[in-house]
Amino acid sequence: MGVVTGIVLYAVIWFMTLLISLQVRVTSQDEAGERVAGTHGSAPADAQMKKRVIWTSIVAAGIWAVIASIIIFQLISLEDVDLFTRFGMGSSAPR
Repeated sequence: MGVVTGIVLYAVIWFMTLLISLQVRVTSQDEAGERVAGTHGSAPADAQMKKRVIWTSIVAAGIWAVIASIIIFQLISLEDVDLFTRFGMGSSAPR
């Protein structure tokens, strides 16, 4: 795995992790009783983005380390998961 591939992989994992973390422990403005004029009631009262970005970076680094290790050390190869070409296109599995 090259450097650019590693950076792109980390970026994809980071954004996926951020999208998940945005849904965790959110208090809406309706629940907090502090609705700002012009916003929807389900908008977060306090998004805590700095905290979420820090935790996202830490968790994404851990996930990236696991996936990068699998790729670098070839623990799982394409042949292990490619079911369509393993037995030839259109042929059935051996019995």
